[in-house]
Amino acid sequence: MGDRPMANVDCHGVDIGFAPSPTSPAQEESSIDDEDSGAEASPEGCLEEENETATTTEQENETPGTSDQDMPTMTRTTKKRSRQQSSSAYAKAMRSWSTEQQDFMQKMQKSQLALHLKLPAQVIVKSGTEWALIIEMDDNTFQRHLRVTKAQFVFFTQKIQEKGMNDMHPCGGPDNIPMQKKKVMFLWYLANQNSFRELSDKFDVSQGAAHNVIVEVLDLTCLLASSSITWPTDCEKRTNTAVFSRVCGIDGIVGAIDGCHIKIQRPPIRGGDYLNRKSFYSILLQGIVDDQGKFIDIFTGPPGRVHDSRMLRASPFFENWRQSMGPYKLLGDTAYISHTYLFIITPKRDNGALTVQDQQLNAWISRGRVVVEQAFGRLKCKWRRLRDLQNSHVNIMVKIIVASCALHNMCIGLAEGACNEHPHGCPRQEDDNN
Repeated sequence: MGDRPMANVDCHGVDIGFAPSPTSPAQEESSIDDEDSGAEASPEGCLEEENETATTTEQENETPGTSDQDMPTMTRTTKKRSRQQSSSAYAKAMRSWSTEQQDFMQKMQKSQLALHLKLPAQVIVKSGTEWALIIEMDDNTFQRHLRVTKAQFVFFTQKIQEKGMNDMHPCGGPDNIPMQKKKVMFLWYLANQNSFRELSDKFDVSQGAAHNVIVEVLDLTCLLASSSITWPTDCEKRTNTAVFSRVCGIDGIVGAIDGCHIKIQRPPIRGGDYLNRKSFYSILLQGIVDDQGKFIDIFTGPPGRVHDSRMLRASPFFENWRQSMGPYKLLGDTAYISHTYLFIITPKRDNGALTVQDQQLNAWISRGRVVVEQAFGRLKCKWRRLRDLQNSHVNIMVKIIVASCALHNMCIGLAEGACNEHPHGCPRQEDDNN
């Protein structure tokens, strides 16, 4: 503002401020021109003038003033014209600023679009280039990651190689995938619930190659089931009966039978049939185990809504049970109470009228058949893929279950110790899908 004299302000018809200095009409016109040029120069000048005007108004409000008659008519007209011109200049500056903002935003959008079009192809960063370090880990760490010991891994490698596994790339790629890497990928897949996207990132392969590797090793592992899951010989039957007799006090028992739900996603075909009584979709697994919890017969694939008794009648084992069982029997729960299953010893239903002998027999049966419950618990604890199968094809789900049971038997056959996480037995009751 410099030495420019403060002008009077008309506030609601009351003249408040300093007395006007005598000026000539030429000076008034020159003053008006100066104010107009200052207002049109920049909106900042308008804002400063408005702030100055507001300050002058506050000072004038504090001084009770003089009347309208004390100010010459020419001065009031001049100031009114000045305020109108200042408002007009401020509005013009704001319109100009708004236009500039719109132009700037349009230029930014065009530049961003041009930058996006110039970006290179997306680069997928892989984190599993050092997968071979898993093989070099200590035995405890190795077992925590792949759920098998190094000795069991070597045995599994030998069996897979006997079935014709090689280093060929499953997708016909230029670089072959080593057998060690394929087996580690497969065991990692069964031991965890990672997706194929996470698996491909972990082992530095494409998602298609990861899927094909899993399917390849899965088929070969299912071939091992025929030699890993076998019915006991006469000598093994006598050993089993001796152990069960010592555990539960019942003679002639070679194993225990039960069914298990494996949680799945709703299949696209006849999905409603897989909804079980616990209100989730599942595939059933029927297992018969010996005294060590080793599977001696399995049957899987029926939908979750099927009853255990009906699943037994549909299994191949039931067709030849007389030849397989002979004089021996199995322990089962109340689902197998029927005159059709003469080879299964079941507890009596507690209707409030059980005798002391009946209650004691029920306790003995429960003590003997707990081994099959523990087997299912260990199966899901070790191969956690079975806790929730995310696959969409039922045949792939069935193969995963069969392969898991085969690996379960392989680990028991190599004198596997107690579970590191549950040394007193894997608690099946903690799973919702049992």
